[in-house]
Amino acid sequence: MRRIKSNVDTQSVEFRAYQRHNHKIMTQFHEHQRKARFDRPERDVERLRKQKKLLVRERIDLLLDPSTPFMELSTLAANLAYEGTVPSAGVVSGVGIVSGREVMIMASDSSIKGGAWYPLTVKKMVRTLDIAIENRLPMVHLVDAAGAYLPLQSGLFPDRHMAGRMFRNQCVLSALGVEQVALVLGHSTAGGAYIPTLSDYSVMVRGTGGVFLGGPPLVKAATGEEVTANELGGADVHSSISGTADYAVDSEQEGLALVREIVGTFPRGTKVAVERREPEEPYYDPKELYGIIPDDVKKQFDMREVVARIVDGSRFHEFKPDYGTTVVCGFAFLYGWKVGIIGNNGVLFSDSAQKCTQFMQICNRDLVPVIFFQNITGFMIGKAYEHDGITKDGAKMLMVQSNLDVPKLTIMANGSFGAGNYAMCGRAFDARFLFSWPNSQISVMGMEQAVKTLTQIRLKALQRQGKVLPKEEVHKIYDDISQDYLEKSGAYYSTSELWDDGIIDPSDTRKVLGISLSVALNCEFNKTPNGVLRI
Repeated sequence: MRRIKSNVDTQSVEFRAYQRHNHKIMTQFHEHQRKARFDRPERDVERLRKQKKLLVRERIDLLLDPSTPFMELSTLAANLAYEGTVPSAGVVSGVGIVSGREVMIMASDSSIKGGAWYPLTVKKMVRTLDIAIENRLPMVHLVDAAGAYLPLQSGLFPDRHMAGRMFRNQCVLSALGVEQVALVLGHSTAGGAYIPTLSDYSVMVRGTGGVFLGGPPLVKAATGEEVTANELGGADVHSSISGTADYAVDSEQEGLALVREIVGTFPRGTKVAVERREPEEPYYDPKELYGIIPDDVKKQFDMREVVARIVDGSRFHEFKPDYGTTVVCGFAFLYGWKVGIIGNNGVLFSDSAQKCTQFMQICNRDLVPVIFFQNITGFMIGKAYEHDGITKDGAKMLMVQSNLDVPKLTIMANGSFGAGNYAMCGRAFDARFLFSWPNSQISVMGMEQAVKTLTQIRLKALQRQGKVLPKEEVHKIYDDISQDYLEKSGAYYSTSELWDDGIIDPSDTRKVLGISLSVALNCEFNKTPNGVLRI
């Protein structure tokens, strides 16, 4: 494969301006991350210390193999919800290495409302288990949760993808032969009691761990029986009387060491046999991405420059380079694994969609995972384009993309608007992982068009009521709609609502994709025996 020849002038005024802009964005992003991970009220920290409990990330640090990476997911989940009081949605999840095995970790953060589940907590937990199912990834549950946050119970309990889905997913994992181990570090009440009992191995900490469908207050209210938490469902009760747990330990440190030992008994998985070669660092510095990403989502940039700073050796074999030029398709290697890459260089025309469709068929036949880099305003509209079949060509692209057997990974690198989001493997299309850059935006259409449309709708409604507004009030309506639309299309709102698996620093994209690809290759592809149709 040829090395991409970069046309970026790292000394140019434009590069330096973009670099300053993006350094500021990254500083803000990393500060948001730090607060979500570590800022907790002192009284809550002291409460846990008095109970001889570790903080959630201290537990994870002891669990992981030393000096190995932890790919945390959705760190900023719920960052704009619940008045900012439930950082990371009250649960930490991510992929790490324990006793040499790749595992998914899901850990309650009991420094937040005692680990209570909010609607977005449940959404994050369901997504975490979905990832484990899709990638056949063993689960380690660190349980210390007060159960559902009752004032919001209607938003987390009854529907198909709410709390019950977690337990359904645990049952599916078991049927698939995927191992699960739970360490109960605090109370696991009501529905939460099923997390350890649906796991293959269950460890409980004496004195603090408890598993019961109804805690002592509920037992007293329902039956009149007075009983302590330990008598009702403590570690010794469940490990020696009921058999609900398999092991009782005297401290969290002992429990985490035992979990590591248990995970060490799991069989080592084998990766899917895809084409592999010796890994190679990119020729160009990934931090140069800060000078390539524009300071305005409407400004275009060459996706080849992004690819050059992520793939092995900055080498890329481009497919159909002179056709459908508003999209870039081609093959590269990432940490030694062969991948197909599709990245937007503008709006999708019919020829762009046809090119993507043909390329994806080749990837699927040849067992090549596909990475999507989204910077897409949508499909081209207008009379001439409809006559040329843009809707039909877009539907072909959607059909093939939706039914790929190979793993799909998605990066929202800039704009992601309208049906272009769908065609480029947006959230609804089951990418194994989907991450956003802090500058990215997502909405049904670009902000400028949407705000103009929404303003006109508002003004016409007022006119029907006989109201004619002065110009300054019209401008205020426009500005208010703009601000709301900008906030709700931004990366922080998207990740707060769990429309992605987290915001990442662009310079970390190669590492994040490498871990994601390694995880995705744990699961065999159900190859569909189709030939390649030239669209």
